[in-house]
Amino acid sequence: MRPPASPSGGLEVRGLGHAFARDEVLAGIDFQVRAGEVLALVGPSGCGKTTLLHLAAGLLSVQLGEVDNRFATTAFMFQQPRLLPWKSALDNIALGLKAAGIGRGERHRRARSLALRLGLAPHDLDKFPHQLSGGMQSRVALARALVLAPELLLLDEPFSALDVGLKEELYRLLLAHQRERGMGVLMITHDLMEAVRLSDAILVMAPAPGRIVARFELAHPAAARDDAWVYRHTAELLQAAAVRDSFGLPAAAGGALAALGGRGGARLRVVGEPAAGHAGLTPSDLRVLAPSAPPHGAAAGKRCGI
Repeated sequence: MRPPASPSGGLEVRGLGHAFARDEVLAGIDFQVRAGEVLALVGPSGCGKTTLLHLAAGLLSVQLGEVDNRFATTAFMFQQPRLLPWKSALDNIALGLKAAGIGRGERHRRARSLALRLGLAPHDLDKFPHQLSGGMQSRVALARALVLAPELLLLDEPFSALDVGLKEELYRLLLAHQRERGMGVLMITHDLMEAVRLSDAILVMAPAPGRIVARFELAHPAAARDDAWVYRHTAELLQAAAVRDSFGLPAAAGGALAALGGRGGARLRVVGEPAAGHAGLTPSDLRVLAPSAPPHGAAAGKRCGI
């Protein structure tokens, strides 16, 4: 069961637009992340996902629109581990705690406890980043973010370079921590299967300029999703017109979702029939919301911040 949302916690993005010089990167972005919710932003390379995440994190100045982050604490996990090469794994994990003024003994205790929960061995904690495998570096980076006990965790495709087995293990660890603490998570990915496995809702982005063209909500709890469920619903999403359009795929030949998620005035709909070849989809498994009007700024070619 999803933890109740905190009355004060939440991230709300309204009318967000962004440009680099005369290149419009984002237009008319609206969404919110509540406490205890995992929201995935999915789209092809170049659609502005990372720029959007940096704006949500406060790493870029907002040019147009508003980012209202009411979570008390926020942590960011980048696509690359970005560990300090001159510090041990333990000191890298404890880096944020040191910045917060927590004493050496206490920050090392917290860092060590979490590192062991995330599958790092005691002897790994004394190693420097170059002595760790890529998977171990990713565990250190995840521990560095989680040890801060953030109310909001921002993820920039941190698992994209990992093998399937390691991804699955880190997924389980992340979801367990998220459920335990009721943490909000905003993640970006170009991997639909990863989004289906981890998130409560999926926002599909299209490029030029980056904009949200559909929202999918997944009712089944992430912890209860097995491989068959994930594969089936990833296949269902791939039948949606908005998804195929966004990733430059040819139109689907058929299926219950082929007409959903397009740009032509679709409304919130519950999928009541299984798509061809995917029996067992129930009405509560998947629902899709597509914009009822053209994406803000896209048709008119507006530029923001200039």
